[in-house]
Amino acid sequence: MKKLKTIVTLRFALYGCKNRPFFHIVATNRKRPRNYGALEQVGTYDPLPNTRNEKLVSLNMDRIRYWLSVGARPSRPVAILLGLAGILPPHPRSLVTAARNREALAVGAQTLDALDEAEKDEEAEDTEKGTES
Repeated sequence: MKKLKTIVTLRFALYGCKNRPFFHIVATNRKRPRNYGALEQVGTYDPLPNTRNEKLVSLNMDRIRYWLSVGARPSRPVAILLGLAGILPPHPRSLVTAARNREALAVGAQTLDALDEAEKDEEAEDTEKGTES
């Protein structure tokens, strides 16, 4: 049996300008250049956080599901994004990133707790010195 190769891929097409990227999520022939000849635009992604520290994503779920049903394969960055959106199972890379972030938060919390305790100890010592005088 011959394995059929998928011709259509879901990937990012870079728009915007230098230092201000903006991506369209497009269904396109996998052999075409990045921004050339998209079959359909199915979403947008703004990777730079806005004033509320949010990265904005807009997805046309119906069309993404359609393209996946006809055999389109998402690129790795798009697969991670679709996993976070709940369309695909979570990508293993996003699970590793989440674990690293949790560890960093735990270490940061421990550091803050240690600093708070050190400040309390210093304040206690200062009050003891003040009462001795």
